[in-house]
Amino acid sequence: MTVLQLSDLTVRHHGPRGPVAAVDGVSLEIPAGTTLGLVGESGSGKSSLARAIVGLTPVHGGRVLLDGREVRVRTIGDRRRLGRLVQIVLQDPDTALDPRMTVRGTLLEAATAFHRLDRRARAERVPALLELVGLDPRFADRLPRQLSGGQRQRTAIARALAVEPDLLIADEITSALDVSVQASVLNTIRDLQRRLGLSMLFIGHNLPAVCHVSDTVAVMRHGRIVETAPTGVLLRAPQHPYTRTLLDSVPRLPSRRS
Repeated sequence: MTVLQLSDLTVRHHGPRGPVAAVDGVSLEIPAGTTLGLVGESGSGKSSLARAIVGLTPVHGGRVLLDGREVRVRTIGDRRRLGRLVQIVLQDPDTALDPRMTVRGTLLEAATAFHRLDRRARAERVPALLELVGLDPRFADRLPRQLSGGQRQRTAIARALAVEPDLLIADEITSALDVSVQASVLNTIRDLQRRLGLSMLFIGHNLPAVCHVSDTVAVMRHGRIVETAPTGVLLRAPQHPYTRTLLDSVPRLPSRRS
């Protein structure tokens, strides 16, 4: 089953000289239970693509299909249904966390938005979600300002998972974290993939980070996909000059999958 399919997707932004194609005819797909990594430099169109998938940016051409159905966001009801299917975690976790709401309140708000939970289920859901993302359940009664950057990002991931979406989009979620915290969060993602069978679009500009969690990697430049390959194949034998440039700029990684 294919969870996400993009067919000739085009997204335009208004520039000083007129419309500019931020996403220019992109076609990609994510089979259920797999992770597609999307890598490219800043301004390559990665975030515009992600925002189009979740209905935050208008699509000017092509189609977005989730679970085989075309995504159209015209009403509040459309947006609500889309939120049940796909959740996005952004670079800045504070965009998803109400500073006045405890971690418990944030997770319960998300968990009950699409699922009916009785009192016992509500009590069990919060510690289960926190443990899932590597946080001590005692963090449940803390406010966002009482958490470190890595802890806030883990809370944002838990909030997205509380909805039980069919697709999780992670957009540069480790780029603002220091190196040791980045590695810990990436390992948490790997653990979540194993335990939950997540379907994920993992976006970043750091090629080692993207490869670490991805089954397949798509390389994006100037709004277009220049190469797509299984992670191990891309690491061993990149075909496009831009991919080779990205690989040459970092220490060569051992292939994780072929």
